[in-house]
Amino acid sequence: MNYTGKQSLLNKRILLAAVLIVVGAVCIALRFFGMRFTGFLCIGVAVLLLISVLLGRLAKANKFWLWLKRLFYAGVVVGVLGFCVLEGQVLYAGHSAPKEADAVIVLGAGVNGTQPSLALQSRLDAAASYAKEYPEIPIVLSGGQGYGEEITEAECMRRYLANAGIDEKRLLLEEKATDTAENFRYSKEILKECGYAPQEMTIAVVSNDFHLFRAGLLARREGLTVTGVGAPIPWLHLEINYYVREAFALVKTYLS
Repeated sequence: MNYTGKQSLLNKRILLAAVLIVVGAVCIALRFFGMRFTGFLCIGVAVLLLISVLLGRLAKANKFWLWLKRLFYAGVVVGVLGFCVLEGQVLYAGHSAPKEADAVIVLGAGVNGTQPSLALQSRLDAAASYAKEYPEIPIVLSGGQGYGEEITEAECMRRYLANAGIDEKRLLLEEKATDTAENFRYSKEILKECGYAPQEMTIAVVSNDFHLFRAGLLARREGLTVTGVGAPIPWLHLEINYYVREAFALVKTYLS
């Protein structure tokens, strides 16, 4: 490639980086679209592009920068391959058919005042469908009370499922959990208190489809055998945003 062609490629990278920074800033600023992670990701990719441009210019000076440039690109390739592996696991778990179980744990999500958020409502609809298919098994509703929530997530879920025709005697409330790991830890205690042996049961975990692989990983750390019941979010842009974000969340989970 001649000098003009190389310069044109560098200019295109710089232009693409600038566009990504603008898009990222917009996604972060417009919080109500739920795309903040996509915004940060765009800015991260822009930074990588600018680093590649800088290293490309510095590599002409001496071998040190040339080797640093090669190391940088090797790191990018390894990162992309790792992302693909993690994303494959997330996608597979999110689209696997649920199996018959001995109990259900519904993982909480945001509550707007007293009403379920879009993510939580999708989980509850999936939970109601599964509960009607297996009408004899107990259902643990797991989730405490967070910022902006007038009631616990568990109570919100109880009201929604009761209105959907699920027998309230089946609904066991776990109202302390603040994250997924606690969801399983405290739900296991609730099942034990009610006379069940959760570590000898197969438990259907209800969550959004993108979250099922990580949820299963955390459940197994608590000694539970689980099958996933996935609930898709109806907005495609949010579904893509969360699926991509989940690969990064998995890295944090593996390291913790």
